[in-house]
Amino acid sequence: MKACVLETAAPIEQNPLAFTEVPVPEPGAHEVLVRVHACGVCRTDLHVVEGDLPPRKRPVIPGHQVVGTVERCGAGAGRFRAGARVGVAWLHRTCGVCEYCRRGQENLCGAATFTGYTVDGGYAEYIVAAENFVYPIPEGFSDMAAAPLLCAGIIGFRSLRVSGIRPGGALGLYGFGAAAHVAIQVARHWGVRVYAMTRDERHRALARELGAEWAGSGDDQPPEKLDAAVIFAPAGELVVSALRVLKKGGTVALGGIYMSPIPAMDYNLLYHERVIRSVANNTRQDGEEFLKIAAEIPIHTEVQEFPLAEANRALGMLKNDAVRGAAVLRVSS
Repeated sequence: MKACVLETAAPIEQNPLAFTEVPVPEPGAHEVLVRVHACGVCRTDLHVVEGDLPPRKRPVIPGHQVVGTVERCGAGAGRFRAGARVGVAWLHRTCGVCEYCRRGQENLCGAATFTGYTVDGGYAEYIVAAENFVYPIPEGFSDMAAAPLLCAGIIGFRSLRVSGIRPGGALGLYGFGAAAHVAIQVARHWGVRVYAMTRDERHRALARELGAEWAGSGDDQPPEKLDAAVIFAPAGELVVSALRVLKKGGTVALGGIYMSPIPAMDYNLLYHERVIRSVANNTRQDGEEFLKIAAEIPIHTEVQEFPLAEANRALGMLKNDAVRGAAVLRVSS
């Protein structure tokens, strides 16, 4: 099968992903082999490719926003039939028995494995996944439109929950890429006023189109103080910017897996019970509940399409904020 393989981490400008031929993987017990139709391109993929995240598997095939159809099932796998349309997300598998798994925090499992990072992902024509960590894709979404829902959507949804935002509240979104352009639609569905902070005017325009009441840059003062903020951009200085415009008792949720160092700050910025919280991975419950609400709204994803062979170019454009909405690789029909 064709796949984009990372042997050694390097700046994306050096085109570190090799478009090559590799064997089709075999599904193990309680696993399914999925023929990949589309795979979203995520900033986490960029962090894997460029080495911001410590290497866990080499070589590795990145990609964790996979939409495809079940090709065949491994021994004991009976949740899906061949031909079923499914999604494969970041959380590949957990142990199911540790203290975190037992109390509904499987996203914190110390033995968890992750699609496109510790196991091969969806920048390929086929992928293997554990059947209990695979999602049915709701009707009404094309393969290309559904792909960003599987990380940008799920993590954006979890970030909104962690932020504690409530209907009628004022929410700041820092960085307006794939995750934010989905999260704003959920927030508006909940009756939240949204203010977008992003450095690119094209992204500000998209934010306004999707219902933002105001859009500016990261250091700008929004028209009102915020009840909560979610930071999707991997820039630590934005934590300070968000705290400056946060109400007492508000929360700044950090929606990324990687962030540059957070600068030293005056304690008064954090005082009055303001909270900084990270968002680590997601649970299957997050994914199931988000996909349900995505179909109810319904969520519209703004997608820029690339062929699989151009994964390096897609990641380069993502790095340079040149993608409007979400980048998605078209793998097969």
